Amino acid sequence: MTAISARIDDLEQLVGKKLPRDYEGLNELLYSVKCEVSHPVTGREKPPELITDDLELQIENVDTNRPDTWSTEGIARALRGTLGIETGVKNYTLTKKPAVEISVDSKLKDVRPFIACVVARHPRLNDTIIRGLIHLQDKLDQSYGRKRRRSSIGFYDFDLITPPLKYGLAAPDEIRFVPLEGTEQLSLREILERHPKGIEYGDIVRHHERMPILLDDLGKVLSFPPIINSNDLGRVTPETKNILIEITGTLEQTVMDVLTILTTALADRDAEICPAVIHYNYEKERTTRTPDLRERRMRLSLDHTERLIGLKLTRTQVVSLLRRARYDVAKSGGKQLNVIVPCYRLDILHPVDIMEDIAMVYGLNRIVPKWPSSATIGGLSATEEFSDTVRELVIGLGFQEILTYVMTNHEKLFTKMNRPLAPVVEVSNPKVMTMVCLRAWLLPSLMDFLSSNTHVEYPQRVFEVGDCTTPDPGLPAGVRDQRKLACLSIHSRANFTEMKSYLEPLMSNLGFEFSIERTSDPSFLDGRVGSILIGDQGVGLIGEVSPQVIENWKLEDPTSAMELDLDRLLKMRQS
Repeated sequence: MTAISARIDDLEQLVGKKLPRDYEGLNELLYSVKCEVSHPVTGREKPPELITDDLELQIENVDTNRPDTWSTEGIARALRGTLGIETGVKNYTLTKKPAVEISVDSKLKDVRPFIACVVARHPRLNDTIIRGLIHLQDKLDQSYGRKRRRSSIGFYDFDLITPPLKYGLAAPDEIRFVPLEGTEQLSLREILERHPKGIEYGDIVRHHERMPILLDDLGKVLSFPPIINSNDLGRVTPETKNILIEITGTLEQTVMDVLTILTTALADRDAEICPAVIHYNYEKERTTRTPDLRERRMRLSLDHTERLIGLKLTRTQVVSLLRRARYDVAKSGGKQLNVIVPCYRLDILHPVDIMEDIAMVYGLNRIVPKWPSSATIGGLSATEEFSDTVRELVIGLGFQEILTYVMTNHEKLFTKMNRPLAPVVEVSNPKVMTMVCLRAWLLPSLMDFLSSNTHVEYPQRVFEVGDCTTPDPGLPAGVRDQRKLACLSIHSRANFTEMKSYLEPLMSNLGFEFSIERTSDPSFLDGRVGSILIGDQGVGLIGEVSPQVIENWKLEDPTSAMELDLDRLLKMRQS
C-alpha cells in the first residue's frame, strides 16, 4: 500500500466540507475512494480519540494502482465527487501562451530522450503542501519512474530561470554546480561519487560518456537528470510564486502521465497552468506541447455492468454514480454508454475498471450478498497436477526452479536466439519497450536469467514450467496457450549427452518411451540438436546451444538445453 501524510484541516479545505472527526466515521468515507487512516503521525504515546486540526494523519491507499490519490489533492478531488459537492469530470484549462520552450539535443536519443514541462503560477503553498508535493514526487519516482530509470521529477523556482531551456549532454568534468542540499560546486563525476543521490542513482547514467544536463538560456544549471537538481534554482519554498515542473525519462508516455498527476495536483491548489513547448531535434524534427490534459472515452455496457456488479440499476442511476465517481457520459443511446474518463485516471484500462468505481460509489456494504446457486468443490486441473509432477521430477534431477515474466520482446525471442522473426502475440499499447509481446517459448527466458546471474558459481542448472502463447486464428480468441518445460545447464563441460541423461529418467518416470531424431535449429549447434519424438509425434527439442547465441547473451560457458510441450505429453498420457 502507498501511504501519505495529511492534515484534516487541509483535507477539509480542499473538499469544501467538514469531515468526520472520529476514525471510524472518517474511514467509512475514505473507503469509497479506496483509502483508510492507518494511524496519526504523532509523538504522543496514545493518539487522541478525536482528530484535531494539528494532528497529522497517515492515510493509506488500498489500491496502489491509482496515483491520482497519492496526494491530499487527489483524495480531496475524489471525495468531492463521492459527497456530491462536485460531480463529473473536472476540467483543467491551460493558458494559450506557453510559459517556456525547451530544445532537446539530438544526441539524447540513446541516453534519456524525453522531457515534459509545465509552469504552475501562484499556487497556494505552505510547508505542509510542499512536503506533500515532495512526497508525491518520491512516490512517482519510485513506482512509475522505476526508481528514476523510466522517469524522474524536478521542481524549480521559475522566477530565477531565464527561458528558453536547453536539454542536452555534458562530459563528466565539463560542468560544475551546487547540488540540492549542498554547499560546494561539484562536477557531474563528483556528484556521482560523493553526493547521496549520485551514489544511489548513479548507475542509471554512469556508463554514458556524456550525461544529461538541463540549462537555462544563461547557461545556469537547473538539474542533472535523473540525479539531482541545482541548489540555486531547484529549491521550492512557501515564498515561491511560480513553479516549473520538469520530467525527463526513457518512455514518453510515462513522462507525460507523471506530469499529468503533478499538474492536476497543483491546479487543485488554485495554480494557473501554463504549458511548455518541446522541440525534439531527432531524425525528424518534432514539436510537442505539454502537459496533455485531454480526456479519454470508453464504451460501457449497461448489461455487462449489471451482470458483473449484481445490481439492477437504471440508466439514470448509472450515469449519476459515474458522475459521483468523477466521470462524465457523452450522448449515447441504447444499452451502451460513452464514458468520458478524466486525464488523471491512468489506471482505467478496461470497462471493468469503471464498473468497479460504480460499485465503490454505490457502496459495497449496500450490495446484498448472494450465495452461489450450486455447491462446487475446488481442485487442481489435470494440467496443474501434471505440471507439479514434472516439477518434482526435475528438482529431483538437481535443477533449480525459476519463475520469469511471460512478457518479453522480439530481441530476446528471436534476435538473441539467432532465429528469424515469426508471428507472436503483441501488446497494442506497451508501457515498457522491453515487454511488448508474449513469449512463444521458454528457453529465451532461461537464457535471460543466466545472463543476469553470471556472478553465481557454475555449474548452474535451472528449469521453468510455464505458459507460452502463440497466434492461432482457428481459435475464438485467436491465440493458444501452451504449458511447457524448459531445462538449461551451463558449465565448462555441458553437452548434448549430459542433457540427454536428464531427459531419460524424466520420460521414464512419466511413463513415456521416446526417441531423438536429428534436426536443425538456428538456436542450437548444428549436428548437436534433435527433435524429441514419442512415436512419430514431436514433443520437444534437445541440444547444445549455439556459440553465437551464447555470445549474444554475453555468456562464456557451453550450454545444453531442452524444451518439452507438456500439454501434448498430458494428452498422450490421458489417451
